[in-house]
Amino acid sequence: MGYIDTYRFWCEDPFFDADTKAELLAIRDDSKEIEDRFYKDLEFGTAGFRGVLGAGTNRMNVYTVAKASAGLAQYIISCGTEAMNRGVVICYDSRHFSPEFAEVTASTLAAYGVKVKLSDELRPVPVCSYSIRYYKAFAGVMITASHNPSKYNGYKVYGEDGGQVPPEAAEIILRSIKAITDIRTIKSLPLSEAMAAGLVVKYGEEVDKAYTEMLAGLVIDQESINRQADMSIVYTPLHGSGNKPVRRILDRVGFKNVHIVSEQEKPDGSFPTVSVPNPENPEALTMAIELAKKTDASLVFGTDPDSDRIGVAAKTVVDGQVTYKCFTGNQMGLLLLDYILDSKKKLGTLPENSFAVTTIVSTKLAASVCKAFGVELMETLTGFKFIGERIKLYDEEGDMHFQFGFEESYGYLSGVDVRDKDAVVAAMLICGMAAQSFDMGETLVDRLERVYAKYGYGFENSVSFTLEGKEGIEKIGSAMAQMRHEMETSENAADAQVLIGGPKVIAVRDYLNSIRYEFTEDGVKTSPITLPKSNVLLYELGGDKGLDWACARPSGTEPKLKVYFGIYDTSREAAESRLAEVKDQMTGFVKGKLGLV
Repeated sequence: MGYIDTYRFWCEDPFFDADTKAELLAIRDDSKEIEDRFYKDLEFGTAGFRGVLGAGTNRMNVYTVAKASAGLAQYIISCGTEAMNRGVVICYDSRHFSPEFAEVTASTLAAYGVKVKLSDELRPVPVCSYSIRYYKAFAGVMITASHNPSKYNGYKVYGEDGGQVPPEAAEIILRSIKAITDIRTIKSLPLSEAMAAGLVVKYGEEVDKAYTEMLAGLVIDQESINRQADMSIVYTPLHGSGNKPVRRILDRVGFKNVHIVSEQEKPDGSFPTVSVPNPENPEALTMAIELAKKTDASLVFGTDPDSDRIGVAAKTVVDGQVTYKCFTGNQMGLLLLDYILDSKKKLGTLPENSFAVTTIVSTKLAASVCKAFGVELMETLTGFKFIGERIKLYDEEGDMHFQFGFEESYGYLSGVDVRDKDAVVAAMLICGMAAQSFDMGETLVDRLERVYAKYGYGFENSVSFTLEGKEGIEKIGSAMAQMRHEMETSENAADAQVLIGGPKVIAVRDYLNSIRYEFTEDGVKTSPITLPKSNVLLYELGGDKGLDWACARPSGTEPKLKVYFGIYDTSREAAESRLAEVKDQMTGFVKGKLGLV
């Protein structure tokens, strides 16, 4: 069936509700919009799917959610009765239709005999992950589109370890979804009937208490917190799900002077006070910083709608004027890594055989920090599910001890009872680190400078190119193919010199084909890459410390081509200067491949 036929089917068949039909009939004269909504099914990737809200097979709606849930149910059924009885934990955030999608998921799973524990109110990603492990559930579903604009929602699937579902299971679920050729055959059981039958049970307060106590056990320097309990802190949940859990843990560990941005406190899927509810963007903290000025706050932070990312700003003085510095995800990751390892070392609580995990596009200074404390650093592909896999393999099933994991996109994790990025534990640790810094007579800005002075200066940046719709996806795919072709046809160092329009390219890591290409005057040397396959090209640029790099990859959750840069030197000025140069050159190179210049 072509997309026009599918469009007509959705407009005419009595299976679809009146609002869906009205929405689709309103676009009857917009052929491009019809094509974009129906030319494919919303793609179920390695951990679920994310899409624009609306009617259509390529949109997020009750029908696509039910289809995904039916596929998940079939997978669980294939795993046996025990898996069905252990069931699925379902959570949701503050986005439009998140509660409704959660109920559709529960009703669909229950109709197939799969037991469900459904959150009785919105809760964030880390609580979903924790709940799966707490109840020993077989799987979990989180309804969220994380930090995307308000027109998006999503469906994330978790495995029994609380981490995002592994590739093998995701492939089986995908096959089960694709096997559903007629969505009218999908089973559904009204939620009231499912609850009466004991197939769906709502949960909440018990897990909240257990999660909070677990986090409290991860406090590193309680004495500093006690001495700085009145430290002024400003927090904004950005209309999301972090409000209650973040405030709960800060109160539990002793912070008594926490101010909330009232205009951004209540859940609201429209996110009316920000253009995008993403704490990676300094603009998202504008209202929080204004409140900080009024309350003389030393620390400002905000969490995204599903509270798995956190953005931070700290009070500082520049040229005699009080201002607030926003930290990058890499800077905060570096600070937290050093804080955790250094504090534990001094307290005698850092175990032998410890490890930390980061990603291939995160700061390379993490290796220097880990080396200083005798801790092994592991690198993974982008995506916190890979960090969760390392925790399971080396801590849960091995004899090593996980200390900290982070990725440049403002995601952090400490402890092993959550297997996804956790802005709630990060908030607690960041406030604790700030308290310790004040105890030492410094701000977090001072602390970062001290870390740079110890390990060397490193600065990272990224640029994203958004190209929506079918045409945008095709352009992104074509750009990556062009870059890969030029790299594969380079025969020596001279060819590689012009690969990205300026900086010398020493080697390229092609993670899609699992090959590292090293360019020498005599030719090209290849060696295997052992990480999973992914459509990523990472350019090794050398530099004074041999660590410089640039990277291009399509986003796994948004219609974007993302470009990253990292430059390292013994002086701030040299590193910042070269970063600006590489950023300009690489950005121009990628724009050309996308046809934007």
